[in-house]
Amino acid sequence: MILRTLHDKLLAALAQFPAVALLGPRQVGKTTLALEIGHTYPNALYLDLESEEDRAKMAHPELYLSDHQDRLVILDEVHRLPALFPLLRGLIDSARRAGRKNAQYLLLGSASLDLLKQSGETLAGRIAYLELAPFDVLETGKLPLDDLWVRGGFPDSLLAETSSGSFQWRKNFIRTYLERDIPQFGPRIAAETLRRFWVMLAWQQGGLLNSAQFARNLGVDVKTINGYIDLLVDLLLVRRLAPWHSNIGKRLVKSPKVFVRDSGLLHALLSISDKESLFSHPVIGQSWECFVIENILMAATDDVQGFFYRSGGGAEIDLLLSWPNGNLWAIEIKRSMTPKLERGFHSACADLNPSRKIVVYPGKERYRLAADIEAMPLQDITQQLYDLAKGI
Repeated sequence: MILRTLHDKLLAALAQFPAVALLGPRQVGKTTLALEIGHTYPNALYLDLESEEDRAKMAHPELYLSDHQDRLVILDEVHRLPALFPLLRGLIDSARRAGRKNAQYLLLGSASLDLLKQSGETLAGRIAYLELAPFDVLETGKLPLDDLWVRGGFPDSLLAETSSGSFQWRKNFIRTYLERDIPQFGPRIAAETLRRFWVMLAWQQGGLLNSAQFARNLGVDVKTINGYIDLLVDLLLVRRLAPWHSNIGKRLVKSPKVFVRDSGLLHALLSISDKESLFSHPVIGQSWECFVIENILMAATDDVQGFFYRSGGGAEIDLLLSWPNGNLWAIEIKRSMTPKLERGFHSACADLNPSRKIVVYPGKERYRLAADIEAMPLQDITQQLYDLAKGI
């Protein structure tokens, strides 16, 4: 069992809110974590809404759930019953009047907050939303970093006995999403069309979003492409990294970057089956950069926002962390064991005056590249962000 860093945060949210939604892609470990959390609550009740037996129990959900208001009820795949959300509001308020103010419902879903909002009335003030991502570098510290990068963080992929077994699992995962899962959440999309689009995104990993180019390649309109991207973002499979905007008198890039969030899925989409294949593939640099960005953003707190910076004059920062107090961290990502910075990074730092300048590289030592620039392994910066999030 690999301990999830979200474990304590989930317990804290349940102690504060009557309902908590734990969101994440399928097969990421939501059920395992929820059942582990359930052991800390006497008589916790688990219902899988994809099970015919459990769905039958919920034929009259208000009656059934009102009979179990003294228990933590874990509802898995809650998006299967979108009409449930308005009912939960009444049940939560009823329990509150009876003196029970927290830990009533733990809702597990395979889609983000934006998509859940479309499923029914939201529970403003009554619910906390947490995202469980695939395993990250903090959780898998005892495993080789390259294994996490090549295989990705989905448990069954990362912990497979062989590289071929991991690769096959990811191919099956993609097929299942395309043919079964994605049609649940939006208008019917031909699986082959969406597969082609997903592969195109993989080839453009970490590139600026050009919806018009994607539309021409697929023979659809730009609105359709943006709908595809919105869906994959809502399903927590793709990330849109926004450009930094500020009034600094420079012409800045305004298009977001897009990338497949899990590096293992990226490699499966590109038919990269193992580390040797990856090291000879042209996507290696962007794969590493996006892998680092994803790990850093997941380690940071929700109030730390991630951007990239690029000006028309060539100034560029791979990842810019914006803190609530206004501080900026400029993070450059290098695959080299002897990282060197280009003029574009220095120009960007002159524009923005960040409080910290960090170069993340694949080595194991932390050292200074200059008086105000530090080279750090990925494990070090994610641990530092995690400690700051916990107030250590």
